[in-house]
Amino acid sequence: MSEDQNEAIKAEAATVVEQGKDLRTQVRDITLRALSRRSLSLGEVGGVVRAVTEGVSLGLGRRGGEVKDAAREALGGLDEALKKLAEVTRLTMQQATAQGREFHAQDLKPALEEMKRLEETFLSTVSQVTSAAGGRIKEEFQAFVSHGKLAGTDAGRVMADTVADFNKRFFSAVKEGVRESADAASELKQRLGEVGSGILSGMADALHEKTRPDDDQKVH
Repeated sequence: MSEDQNEAIKAEAATVVEQGKDLRTQVRDITLRALSRRSLSLGEVGGVVRAVTEGVSLGLGRRGGEVKDAAREALGGLDEALKKLAEVTRLTMQQATAQGREFHAQDLKPALEEMKRLEETFLSTVSQVTSAAGGRIKEEFQAFVSHGKLAGTDAGRVMADTVADFNKRFFSAVKEGVRESADAASELKQRLGEVGSGILSGMADALHEKTRPDDDQKVH
């Protein structure tokens, strides 16, 4: 992800937070749109999370006044978008392994390892941005991270359930033997990126249409 793309995401997030309307929904949709244009690797996802979080911090600083509710809503929207990402990843893995293609434990392990690390990446990125924030914004970001580490995030719960499900349901049934192809893991990773991005793109568009004001949808 280029620096220009980072700055565009950051600016968009800052603008919607400064305006203060439907923050959770707006931040969620910004994040989903950004993720839909990426490869969905952990590094790319982390870059999106950082850009959105920095934008949220910037927007909160511009609006002034009480920031507690706004910070919670905005970071909640980011969490919701990552939850959607986790759900899409789970669905894509289920589809890939249900098509008769023989995947072994080592084929799925990289994807599952990234899923396990996604919540950590989310919270650590917010924490890093927090260090550059000040005053009430810093306090609210710290509170969000502390609560996330203690109780977990919505995204983290989906990720944990997915990893546990595949460990129990798939790995126990893995057959010993030679893999069909030496690049099975690479094939799955590519599928996760392509299918996942496509689903997220459609999801972002659908959510955008759903949340448009009624007046915008009327034909005059």
